[in-house]
Amino acid sequence: MSTSTTSSSVSTRARNPLTAITRIPFGWQVLIGLVLGIVLGLVAAQMGPVAETEANPDGANWLTTTLDTIGTIFVTLLKALVPPLIFLAIVTSIANLRGVTNAARLAGKTLLWFGITSLIAVSIGIALGVLTTPGANSQVSADAAEASSTQGGWLDFLTGLVPSNFLGITGSASDDGSVSLSFNALQILVISIAVGIAVLKVGEKAEPFLRFTGSALEIVQKLLWWVIRLAPIGTVGLLGNAVASYGWEAIGQLGVFVADVYIGMLIVLLVVYPVLLRANGLSIASFFRGVWPATSLGFVSRSSLGTMPMTQTVTERMGVPRHYASFSVPLGATTKMDGCAAIYPALAAIFVANFYGVPLGVTDYLLIVLVSVLGSAATAGMTGATVMLTLTLSTLGLPLEGVGLLLAIDPILDMGRTALNVTGQSLVPVIVAKREKILDKAAYDASARTSFQAEQKAEADAAERAESDDATAASTEAPEATDAHEAAGTRA
Repeated sequence: MSTSTTSSSVSTRARNPLTAITRIPFGWQVLIGLVLGIVLGLVAAQMGPVAETEANPDGANWLTTTLDTIGTIFVTLLKALVPPLIFLAIVTSIANLRGVTNAARLAGKTLLWFGITSLIAVSIGIALGVLTTPGANSQVSADAAEASSTQGGWLDFLTGLVPSNFLGITGSASDDGSVSLSFNALQILVISIAVGIAVLKVGEKAEPFLRFTGSALEIVQKLLWWVIRLAPIGTVGLLGNAVASYGWEAIGQLGVFVADVYIGMLIVLLVVYPVLLRANGLSIASFFRGVWPATSLGFVSRSSLGTMPMTQTVTERMGVPRHYASFSVPLGATTKMDGCAAIYPALAAIFVANFYGVPLGVTDYLLIVLVSVLGSAATAGMTGATVMLTLTLSTLGLPLEGVGLLLAIDPILDMGRTALNVTGQSLVPVIVAKREKILDKAAYDASARTSFQAEQKAEADAAERAESDDATAASTEAPEATDAHEAAGTRA
C-alpha cells in the first residue's frame, strides 16, 4: 500500500463523525445519554398525552413511545444474553476452579461478604426509619392500600430453587392466546452449579463438553460486547421514558419516605463502600470509575439481571479473574441486593407500621435484619423489591395492603435501588479477590484510566498484527515454494 493511500484512508477516518463519537470515553457517552434522556423526557412530558386508541391505549405521544421502544429493545437484548451467560459462565468457572486450591473458601467468603454488606445496609435503613417515622409524616390516602398480586414467602424461595425444567424456562398464556416465555435466574444458577460439579466428577471424559462451553462463552461474550456498546443509546430511551411516564407528583405525598430511601442508599454507596474499599487497601477512585458503566446502566434499566453482563464485564476489567467473576457476579445478581432487599424493605416495613399505628419492638427489628440478610434470594426471578417487601411484612405480621401505598413511587425508587445493587455486586468480588491475593492490582488501578474504547482498539490492533503476521508468513513461504519448484524443474 502506498503512502498516499494510507494517509488518505487515515484522513477519511478522521473526518468520519462516527469515528469521532466512538473516541469519546465510554463513561462520558453514558453521561451524555443521561443528560439527553432527561431533556427528551422533559420534552415528552410537556407534549402531554394524545387521544387513546386501540393501538395506543395509554395515550402516549410519539416521543414517549419512541423512547420506551428504544429502552425496551436495549434491555431485552441484554436479558436475552443472561440465561446463556449464567449457564456457560458458571459451568466454565466451576471447571476452572478445580485448579484453584481455595475454591470453597472463595465461595464461602463471597457469601459472607454478601451478608456483611446486607447487614450494614439494613441497619442503616432501620436507623433512618426509627429517626424519621416516615409513615407518620406521609400524606398518602388509605384508599391506595392494596395487597400486591405477587407475594413472596419462604416457601416461594425453597420451591423456586427446584428447576421446573432443565433450562429453567417457564411459559405463560395471555388473554389473547399468545404464549410468553420467561426464565428463572435462580433456577438457572442451580442448574449451572449442578452441571459444573458433575463435570468435575466426570473428569477427563467431560473435556469435549468443556471445550464446547468455553468456545460458546467466548461467542456470548463477543455478542455481549456489541450490546454493551449500545448502552448510551439505551440510556437515552430508558431515562427519557422514565422522566416522561413516572408519577413524579406522588413524591410530594411520600416525601419523607423517598428521602429516607435515597439518603440511606447514598450513605451505603458513598460512605460504607468507600470505607470497606479503604480498609482493604483499595483505591476508592479506581473502583467507582471502573464500576460507573454498570452503576449508571443499573440506574436507568432498573434491572439487576439485565445489567449483569455489564457488571461482570466491569468487574473483570478491575482485575478480578474471570474464573471467579463468572461465578460471583451471577450469584450476586440473584442474591446480593443492598437496595431492594435491605434498605428498602426495612424502611417500607417501618413506613407501613407507622401508617397503621402498629408499634415495632426490638424483636421486630431483629426479624427485619434476619429477613434482609437471609431472604434476598427469594426475590430472584420474581418481582424484586415488591416480593421482598411482602416477605418482610408477612414475617412481621403487618398488613400486606401496605404495599399499595408505595406502588406509585416504586419506579422512581427502583432506579436508585438497582444502581446500589449492581455496585455492591461488583464490590464484593473485588474485595474478596484482594483478600485472597488473586486481584490483578495493576488492572484495578488502571481501570480508572482504561476505557472500553481502549480495550476495543487494543483488540483491533491485535487482530491487525495477527493478519500482518499471516501475510508476512505467506509472502515468506511463496519464494521458498518458487525456489523449490525451480529446483525440481532443474532436476527434471
